[in-house]
Amino acid sequence: MAIPPGLSPDAFGAPNRLGRIGDYGGPTMGTSWSARIVDPPPGSQAAIEAVLNRVIAQMSNWEADSAISRFNAAPVGQWMALPADMMTVLRAGLDMARLSGGAFDPAIGRLVAQWGFGPDGPTGLSAAPNHPSPWTAIEVADDRARRMADVTLDFSGIAKGFAVDAVAAALREMGAGHFLIEIGGELRGHGVKPDLQPWWVDVEAPPGLSLPVLRIALCGLSVATSGDYRRFREEGGRRLSHSMDPAVGGPVANDVASVTVCHESAMMADAWATAITILGHERGMALAARHGIAACLIRRVDAGGQEYMTPVMAAMLG
Repeated sequence: MAIPPGLSPDAFGAPNRLGRIGDYGGPTMGTSWSARIVDPPPGSQAAIEAVLNRVIAQMSNWEADSAISRFNAAPVGQWMALPADMMTVLRAGLDMARLSGGAFDPAIGRLVAQWGFGPDGPTGLSAAPNHPSPWTAIEVADDRARRMADVTLDFSGIAKGFAVDAVAAALREMGAGHFLIEIGGELRGHGVKPDLQPWWVDVEAPPGLSLPVLRIALCGLSVATSGDYRRFREEGGRRLSHSMDPAVGGPVANDVASVTVCHESAMMADAWATAITILGHERGMALAARHGIAACLIRRVDAGGQEYMTPVMAAMLG
């Protein structure tokens, strides 16, 4: 069990022990969302859906009229004003690109499309431009951005995490103090349940690997997992991961089965999990350790699965 150091329900204000938990959910972003809210404010479902619809309208490559689709279609070199949420995600993605040496790249859309993981699917493969580091072709200034080469944005490694944070912020503005939010396997917990227990979530090991379940107390904490078993397709006897490695110009081909990251921000947990996956167990976990990130990596080895943890994650296990 992973418990954040210093965890105390008192820090969030204990809810009424008789408080009611409301369960909500629905489809979004090509996956599903769910929420468990203690004493949910009226209109919780509608408020959550409004946030998710806003994220889709700004950051979905599957929507032809979304802000990101319009940005990707704009002439190279032309500045475009971006919505505030999209700019927040773009800046965070560029920061992670710099931090990871380009392993995480928010401008990798051409490569995603080339390998059939974009809106057009496997039948829509297109030639990717010969650009060694797509993210360096994106410039931002104030609330504007532009492409300096024929690269395209793709926020699939960070947008769900941002959406989790945005939903949490909306609920807190409505007065909710205790809830668990989940979108496509990315989670964020705030406060505690009516029985004063934290929001416990289980992170299962990848299928076929005999490793124990990691149970995490989400109390003012988010968790995101990236894995080669979550989104992939088989082609010519090969399993092609949706995670793209810019260094090789294709799906990541290392032996990382999954990476789980805990962070105060679901957006940053999402981005870190992606970056570590692409960098691999040595470089990825070393980078995470240097920056004080709580991360757990599972690597496929001949004996099954081998687990690695950064010092911060190990400390959470006591």
